[in-house]
Amino acid sequence: MRARWEDDETGRGLGDAKWLVPGASDLLAAFQEPLWVAEQPEDHLLPHVERWCQDDGRLAVRTTSTDDHTFVLDLEWRGEPTSVGHARAAVFALIGSFAESVTYVRQHRMLSEGSLRFEIGTGELAPDTRFQPHGHTVVINVTGVV
Repeated sequence: MRARWEDDETGRGLGDAKWLVPGASDLLAAFQEPLWVAEQPEDHLLPHVERWCQDDGRLAVRTTSTDDHTFVLDLEWRGEPTSVGHARAAVFALIGSFAESVTYVRQHRMLSEGSLRFEIGTGELAPDTRFQPHGHTVVINVTGVV
């Protein structure tokens, strides 16, 4: 049996998460809309990121760029030496500063680079928005954690 975490004695779960499929499917459908990703993420997202980083102090913006409609943030960990879990919590708090009503996040450990990479899709979906449905794709690279 392959353990799922330390002290895992069963190697299996208790059930499924099917009740989340309709909402996740709505986001997946939005991701496939040809013009769903909004323009100018540096104007819409960067001020939130910079303000959060300045107020919190654990992460600092090194560089930003836009690559194929994806806003790329290269950040440096400036907090105390910590675990990946603590760094993840900080990045999730940062994401919360710009996240819209529906958000997808996936973390990757970039062991060869000694960094963490977070892929984010966030946006507004009908009927839960007063605006036209739209979204942003963001990649956050964090160095200095692992």
